[in-house]
Amino acid sequence: MLTRRYHFLDPNPSGSPAVLLLHGLGANGAMWTLQFDALIAAGFRPIAPDAPGFGDSPYDGRGWNFRRVAAELAGLLRELETGPAHVVGLSMGGVIAQQFAFDYPALARKLTLVSTFSVLRPNNLSQWLYFFQRLVVVHLVGLEQQSKIVARRVFPAPEQESLREMAAAQIARADPRAYRAAMRHLGLFDSRGWLREIRVPTLVITGERDTTVFPARQKMLADGIPGARQVVLPDGGHAVAIDQAEVFNRVLIDFLK
Repeated sequence: MLTRRYHFLDPNPSGSPAVLLLHGLGANGAMWTLQFDALIAAGFRPIAPDAPGFGDSPYDGRGWNFRRVAAELAGLLRELETGPAHVVGLSMGGVIAQQFAFDYPALARKLTLVSTFSVLRPNNLSQWLYFFQRLVVVHLVGLEQQSKIVARRVFPAPEQESLREMAAAQIARADPRAYRAAMRHLGLFDSRGWLREIRVPTLVITGERDTTVFPARQKMLADGIPGARQVVLPDGGHAVAIDQAEVFNRVLIDFLK
């Protein structure tokens, strides 16, 4: 469905309250497909938009930043007349979720931050090299090669070949201008100065084997928000909502209900 300038998935428009599902860098709203049935069975209305320049949402080239995306998402909820929504964001989506909860607290019921951070700082040389490689490739080579690098990092196991292919295909579809801008803003993002202003109930969900945003850095995020807690899912990677979907759904719905 396309409303205003956003494409979004809305598989249960009669459900309530709404659950706004925000995807990671290069992905789109379809990454939340494994959550839809569980949320619908619990009575919720999952809404999964594609951020500008990702999936089927166009990017106008007039400046991509998290405050603008958060403002447009607030406009989407108002247009759909959902009332306050639960907000769930993974990786880049978790950064947008933080910005949304800070800028529009009246529209946020509960906040679930997945595989994300308050400030992105590599923990070791391997991470520094990984992020540097991504920065060089996206500017000098292009998204097709970038998609392969990211997909291998997020889904490294031999049995995850189909997930790697899916992730690579989603990333390769992105508008390069939006992708590069989002990467820059992720590197500059730092919410540590205002995390304590977030007053909605917050859960941080972490994959034990996340090598993109280490669990200890995600704990710093949980420690910065009053009353927030962290749940670490064994064997989960950066895309924990996908590779540990069943247990992730159970933890998420228990928190939202």
